[in-house]
Amino acid sequence: QMCVGHLKLLPHDQVAMPYQWEYPYLLSILPSLLGLLSFPRNNISYLVLSMISTGLFSVAPLIYGAMEMFPMAQQLYRHGKAYRFIFGFSAVSVMYLVVVVAAQVHGWQLYYSKKLLDSWFTSTQEKKKK
Repeated sequence: QMCVGHLKLLPHDQVAMPYQWEYPYLLSILPSLLGLLSFPRNNISYLVLSMISTGLFSVAPLIYGAMEMFPMAQQLYRHGKAYRFIFGFSAVSVMYLVVVVAAQVHGWQLYYSKKLLDSWFTSTQEKKKK
């Protein structure tokens, strides 16, 4: 949506301009990169930074975005009026669908990062005992 909106690849009536919370959400690629950097040597500090930055750059913008779009969702539900559209569907409906899917992805990312962190931490403790 951001590339299409700013590069004018499609007409404005098909794809709405991006919401303001989508710009900080673009930084959500950083936690994934930190997670990938932690793999070669089981680096716990990179994995912890990845988990913290997932909360800051992924989950927090999603929560803010859901709160920012809530009045528009109420208006759509109560009055059936939508002012922004994405490929003919109301932008609020599409964006809430995107937020739900993204929240699930980031939730699973945090869950499995925690499992991996616990595994690496116990293996590190066992090596120190020997």
